[in-house]
Amino acid sequence: MKRLIFAALVAAMTISATCCAEETETITITALNADGEEEEVEVPYDPERIAILDLASLDILDNLGLGDRVVGTASTSIDYLSSYSEDENILNLGNIKEADLEAVMECEPDIIFIGGRLSSIYDDLSEIAPVVYLATDSEIGLVESVRKNATTIASIFGLEDQIDEKMAAFDDRIAALQEVAAGKTALVGMCTSGSFNLLGNDGRCSIIGVEIGFENLTAADSTSTHGNESSFETVLEQNPDYIFVMDRDAAIQTEGAQLAQEIMENELVMQTDAYQNGNIVYLEHPAVWYTAEGGITALDTMLADLESALLAEE
Repeated sequence: MKRLIFAALVAAMTISATCCAEETETITITALNADGEEEEVEVPYDPERIAILDLASLDILDNLGLGDRVVGTASTSIDYLSSYSEDENILNLGNIKEADLEAVMECEPDIIFIGGRLSSIYDDLSEIAPVVYLATDSEIGLVESVRKNATTIASIFGLEDQIDEKMAAFDDRIAALQEVAAGKTALVGMCTSGSFNLLGNDGRCSIIGVEIGFENLTAADSTSTHGNESSFETVLEQNPDYIFVMDRDAAIQTEGAQLAQEIMENELVMQTDAYQNGNIVYLEHPAVWYTAEGGITALDTMLADLESALLAEE
């Protein structure tokens, strides 16, 4: 019944738009379809009303000074983007994993931005307005994904000349971190539900092994979105120079969850070279790493987390 009502409302809105709206100038961009494959998508040029259900895209739009065009956003938020979810004039569209389609339609967007968590309803959202679905690409790495996606979003508004300037400072910062990482081994993982999941170089936190250059010892075995659950015997057996830990439960504010430090600092991990040399790095802003990876400010924050841990003595 809900889907029938939704379809009827979409049809009514489409008829209204066709009858009443002037023809809008459009631009063709490259984005992802419902299957996560690149395709050309026609979207309005310089749209005035933006619905957004992806924090990385919101981060980029915020950096471009387009926040005043956001008419609906996800309730999911992080500190530096909280003004959007807290603004009473911006409709709550659900969260980044489950959208409220009726609310999306109610805010009458010209364009909708989503991430991979909502790819399953891409077609439903496309009935309301053109959908821009962007994601990070492990083949080109996080930094180039940010550059590519930011350029795509900026081109919709004629602001692509801003991106090089915003990305310029990152290269030198990465080079400084690469000097620390050269020749060093690491395990990269995520604490969740009391366990430690090892992450590869093709998902979250991949910047540590790809751009920064630590040798991720279990990268070939860890290709799941949330990593592969590991025993602490494995951690000791691998005995890396560094262990990088992202606290997922802290990122999503899981009530009553163990802190990552409580999980990690056990008798097995404490025997590793990483622990004994003070090289267990708890990523300071896990919510950014987990929910906003792919944004410009997010990248700045992620690099700052690594710099505070790795360059503190420099």
